[in-house]
Amino acid sequence: MSNHSPIHVIGGGLAGSEAAWQIARAGVPVVLHEMRPVRGTDAHHTDKLAELVCSNSFRSDDSSTNAVGVIHREMRQMDSLILACADINQVPAGGALAVDRDAFADAVTAAIAVNPLITLDRNEVAGLPPADWDNVIIATGPLTSGALAAAIGAATGEDQLAFFDAIAPIVHFDSIDMDKAWFQSRYDKQGPGGTGADYINCPLDRDQYEAFVDGLINGDKTSFKEWEGTPYFDGCLPIEVMAERGRETLRHGPMKPMGLTNAHNPTVKAYAVVQLRQDNALGTLYNMVGFQTKLKYGAQQELFRTIPGLERAEFARLGGLHRNTFLNSPKVLDATLRLKVDPRLRFAGQITGCEGYVESAAVGLIAGRMAAAERLGLPFTQPPSTTAIGALLNHITGGHIEAIDAGPRSFQPMNVNFGLFPPLTEPVKAEDGRRLRGNEKTIYRKKAMSARAEADLQAWLRGDSQAAAE
Repeated sequence: MSNHSPIHVIGGGLAGSEAAWQIARAGVPVVLHEMRPVRGTDAHHTDKLAELVCSNSFRSDDSSTNAVGVIHREMRQMDSLILACADINQVPAGGALAVDRDAFADAVTAAIAVNPLITLDRNEVAGLPPADWDNVIIATGPLTSGALAAAIGAATGEDQLAFFDAIAPIVHFDSIDMDKAWFQSRYDKQGPGGTGADYINCPLDRDQYEAFVDGLINGDKTSFKEWEGTPYFDGCLPIEVMAERGRETLRHGPMKPMGLTNAHNPTVKAYAVVQLRQDNALGTLYNMVGFQTKLKYGAQQELFRTIPGLERAEFARLGGLHRNTFLNSPKVLDATLRLKVDPRLRFAGQITGCEGYVESAAVGLIAGRMAAAERLGLPFTQPPSTTAIGALLNHITGGHIEAIDAGPRSFQPMNVNFGLFPPLTEPVKAEDGRRLRGNEKTIYRKKAMSARAEADLQAWLRGDSQAAAE
């Protein structure tokens, strides 16, 4: 056993579980504090670690042209617990990495439970940690308890921003009318464990679409007056909020018909399409992709059963909302994610202002490595900003410069994307010297950024290993 005093990680979600795992990998003991089941939340249904409360997808696994795929690759190269458990519990999802949510959470929980350097404490940390906890990671995510959130707010002097991520409904497969719906991935794209026919597609003609939009706009919604003015994150908008932004918004978003051909009527182009993605390994449950909602339960069932193929849909879970609290990180955190006014406290996951399962786990991974290096007295070099993890970290701790002067509301949660990466230094040209344009240029640029990220991560990992050996 290690002679080092333990590092404390608060929060057993994706970020906290990953942080604890990385600390233990470094040979440092860690206490992982998770308040469930002693204290529940509005969104969680179990006491499992790393429970997925929204989608079951870790999004694109394409490391060539997608920044999310690049961060998958980087996390695998850094022995991520979250990616390892996702890989062994994946379900078909076209080009995405999706998981059986229960099996995935079971795997993470089991791995944490058997690690001799990790102690799991099932109690709430109400308020700031005790003064003798000298190395702490707070990874409480969007569902930070009220007492801890208030204490963080008092310590930072900042008003905590909150918005509400909406949860998409889940449908029993055997209640879907497959005489109207069909299996197909967009553009027949295959992904990890996929076949190119991994989504269930429900087509709407123009009249059906217009009626559906009317139903969303006029439907009975949950009213939270204290939430008015909430800055919803554009990557996870409730579907009715999207509809209110314009009648065609959904057709260019989650209900876009492009790349799909109705197997029952190939000559007729659907005006809009609702997609459902497999949610568990058995294939008995499917979630409605992009259908996060704050409609009341009765309104959800009535409206969603107007979708062709879902007239008799039985819902394993209806949509809902959960709170998301995050820091104005560029102002209150330093480059190693520590709270400037109390450096013993380090933050990780969604509370730092990253968005998405993968991004949260990635920030947990790097925070865990930072904390372990600090405990061991080793130097820690930031991952290059040309890598996906480095680019995301840069956004959180200083990439959003405007937030420093414009106030906390200008800093918003961000998914990893190539827009966070430094631009290429070499001109974007074909091998024959021809100047690239349009989509060809975009693909070339993404591939070049991905290749640069891979090379720079490998160089960083070699340097990190040499520093540890010395």
